[in-house]
Amino acid sequence: MAEALLSERTLLEVAEHEGLVLESYKCSAGKLTWGFGVTSASGHQVDRYTSNPSTIERAVEIFEWLLRDKYLPQVRAAFRGRELTEAQLAAALSFHWNTGAIGRADWVQSFLLGRRDKAWTEFMHWSRPREIIARRKAERDLFFDGRWSGDGVVTIYDRVNRREPRNPIWSSARQIDIKDEVRAALARKEPGAA
Repeated sequence: MAEALLSERTLLEVAEHEGLVLESYKCSAGKLTWGFGVTSASGHQVDRYTSNPSTIERAVEIFEWLLRDKYLPQVRAAFRGRELTEAQLAAALSFHWNTGAIGRADWVQSFLLGRRDKAWTEFMHWSRPREIIARRKAERDLFFDGRWSGDGVVTIYDRVNRREPRNPIWSSARQIDIKDEVRAALARKEPGAA
């Protein structure tokens, strides 16, 4: 984990669990949300995308920026400088992106104390609502067993209801490959990139 840059594989893994909406919408908690689950609390104002969809490239660019500048430092702090594999870092980032709770997660403390079996079990304590169970299992399997599930294909919802509650139109879902957009976002962050 000495290298602070995010890998393509890590970004693709986290993105696959999220889905993508290019216009702001209200999530199940009633918060205005955009892109890969971004809210204005992140520091990026998502109300600008109300009835004004962004590009896929912009959504990936903001996603990469938030993971790198906001979430990665918090994950590194939670693991107190302990060296993590690429798979462990990706799983921890995905968990934190979804829960915001890496600093208080019981499984992290158990892992740091060398209690792998306990940490493995505790990972699933973060499985509410029910719809999140498959994601949490995938994150756990990636962290503890190095089993990747992301392949660069994400679900995009092309349309959002224009009236309240402004949720995505689920029937507009389709699969897209975002590998090129992720590579472009990462290239802009490399030393010497324009």
